Amino acid sequence: MMTDPIADFLTRVRNSSNSRHRRAVMPSSKTKVALAKVLAEEGFISGYSVTGDKAKPNLIIGMKYTEKGQPVISGIQRVSRPGRRTYTGYRNIPLVRSGLGINIVSTPNGVMSGSQARREQVGGEIMCNVW
Repeated sequence: MMTDPIADFLTRVRNSSNSRHRRAVMPSSKTKVALAKVLAEEGFISGYSVTGDKAKPNLIIGMKYTEKGQPVISGIQRVSRPGRRTYTGYRNIPLVRSGLGINIVSTPNGVMSGSQARREQVGGEIMCNVW
């Protein structure tokens, strides 16, 4: 039984990136698709798609690498966990690696990057950091 599907998503992306796989495949959910959408918009992955039947859809994420073969995602870390949730206002959304990375925030307006949440002046739960 999986108790934290977001941590499982992040671990699969991290492992696929570190082992230089072309894609990561995992069970799909609305939250995982929203996370993949933010990663694609910010340029950390090449794309994503949902395949399979409606009963058990799969999320396929295309990993992205530099010309030298280095993964674009050098680190990905869960911030808010089931045992300790981390909420913040839009003024207090922290920078990741002095602005070189992003944090993904779950807001009342949907899942978005930290910089977009600051622009829209909406706070929420900091789900993860990506750099």
